[in-house]
Amino acid sequence: MLYLLGGILNQYFGPARLLQSYTVLIALAMYSGFLIIRYALPSFYDKLPHDRGREFTINAEAAKGKPTGAGVVWVSTFVILSLIFVPLDWIKTSILILTWLMMLTGYLDDHSINSWGEYRKALLDLFISIVASVLICFYLLHGSNDGKIYFWLPFFSNKIAVAPWLFCIISTIMIWASINTTNCTDGVDGLSSTLVLVALLTLGVAFYFILGHKDIAAYLLVPHIEDGASWAVMTFALSGVLMGYLWHNAFPSQVLMGDAGSRALGFYIGVMVMISGNPFMILATSSLIFVNGGLGLLKVFLKRFCHISIFTNVRFPLHDHMRKNHGWSPTQVLIKFLLLQLLITVAVLGILFKVR
Repeated sequence: MLYLLGGILNQYFGPARLLQSYTVLIALAMYSGFLIIRYALPSFYDKLPHDRGREFTINAEAAKGKPTGAGVVWVSTFVILSLIFVPLDWIKTSILILTWLMMLTGYLDDHSINSWGEYRKALLDLFISIVASVLICFYLLHGSNDGKIYFWLPFFSNKIAVAPWLFCIISTIMIWASINTTNCTDGVDGLSSTLVLVALLTLGVAFYFILGHKDIAAYLLVPHIEDGASWAVMTFALSGVLMGYLWHNAFPSQVLMGDAGSRALGFYIGVMVMISGNPFMILATSSLIFVNGGLGLLKVFLKRFCHISIFTNVRFPLHDHMRKNHGWSPTQVLIKFLLLQLLITVAVLGILFKVR
């Protein structure tokens, strides 16, 4: 909205051209998101559902009774800010709608007296992941010069063509896994939101400074995403509202994001990774999230469906293992996991963009 408004007002008021600067839009979107949620979120506490406690979770009683499902507030705010600050087209509008729907499924579960259950939520995740994958497939096909989808991978200087059906399968798995591993990581005050914030800032920087910059993309032998800067504005808008939420979720937390927040965040990260054209980008954004929650999902799957036991002496999510078996405090879990993710992010980005 502001981007178009800047074009209209520019002929009457010169400084209005700043509204067409992606740098300005990023700053406005991020700071607006932070300030709105920082000051407005507490007013919703009495309107949100309250945490029922989590089975098999360390110190679950500490969270029980706190307002949860706060994702409904800041994800909705993110959507509104995107409508204001992001130059939208059909794909970005579609992703915004799907992100909000993913939030809604989580919020309805948070608000429900009885949990929806694993299988019901997994099927909803799968359906939305499939829809998103098909839309991304059409978006990439439409933006390709030769009507093909390509992956750019480390150790390969040339792009690798991927059949649309294969892309949709990989994308669906990636998005579904990102949703569920992010959801599993939400168990220590500030942990999930901090790790996701690192992921969002990484994606925002990559889309704005590298993938969205024609010269830098050509120098690094990666595909140029023509509207990469627009994706960056949207990503920084989500980063801003997440910062505002983290202000209240830092230990000891006053409010919890619930499934409404974690599922929407995991979905958005998975989508952005696939739009980047490199599935291995997930290692730069979410390595600790995948290890923390993903290995637990794998352990349960193998035990339940294949009767195979792995990691029998390890409690998952991994943050529970570190707290119970190694005596880490919530703050130690947060800081040490954050440090590990930052070290991994820097290393993986170097490999992805330079070792080609």
